Amino acid sequence: QVQLVESGGGLVQAGGSLRLACAASGRSLSNYNMGWFRQAPGKEREFVAAISWSGRTYYSDVVKGRFTISRDNAKITVYLQMNSLTAEDTAVYYCATAHQYIPTRISDVGVWGQGTLVTVSS
Repeated sequence: QVQLVESGGGLVQAGGSLRLACAASGRSLSNYNMGWFRQAPGKEREFVAAISWSGRTYYSDVVKGRFTISRDNAKITVYLQMNSLTAEDTAVYYCATAHQYIPTRISDVGVWGQGTLVTVSS
């Protein structure tokens, strides 16, 4: 069973940047699709970005052009570079993996990480 551990969250001022990392253990993720979701206080969990096993990327309209997802299969790690952050990006960010589907919907996800909190001060 693969386990995912996120890191890199924290407090940042509006307009700033953060890079989240998701490290996997338990098995190689080289043939798995990976994604990031987020959940703001009082809101439902939503899709942020995904990357296929072959490196094709997908983004929600809200983050497109500001966030970049990437993967390092050798390090079994997925990254989310977040630029031009706003207060609306404040949320707990969750890493996710899926074998059969690209994880753009909650129902696609097989395994979740525990989440890392990102707080953007305005």
